[in-house]
Amino acid sequence: MGIKQISVFLENTTGRLCEVTQTLAKANINLRAISIADTADFGILRLIADKTDEAINVLTAAGFTTRQTNVAAVEIDDRPGSLAALMELFQKSGINIEYLYASLEGSDGKAVVIFKLENHEKGSEILEKNGLIMAETF
Repeated sequence: MGIKQISVFLENTTGRLCEVTQTLAKANINLRAISIADTADFGILRLIADKTDEAINVLTAAGFTTRQTNVAAVEIDDRPGSLAALMELFQKSGINIEYLYASLEGSDGKAVVIFKLENHEKGSEILEKNGLIMAETF
């Protein structure tokens, strides 16, 4: 289980991020989390949308290159040390984290952290064994 993340490959030019967000806005698609990593020539925009399939369809129709990936979205306490404890759990379990980013979407007193894990299934099992539940929507 997990959340479906959309990766959008973008040229690193002025206005490309604006084009993506406008395309999604015109289709009435809401963003739940967003992150961008860039190099000199291109960027990878990672996002969680409220309507994943629809978002992929409108972005592809607009000429963007997209890919869908399973990620783990975990709600943790919004307090010092919560993320460190989760990182320690992954480290002790031998779970490699390829990347992570956070969302402002958590419930009161909570934060949502989105993880791309090298071994999604094993990571899911470790989370469940330790009483942490991966969100399927947020």
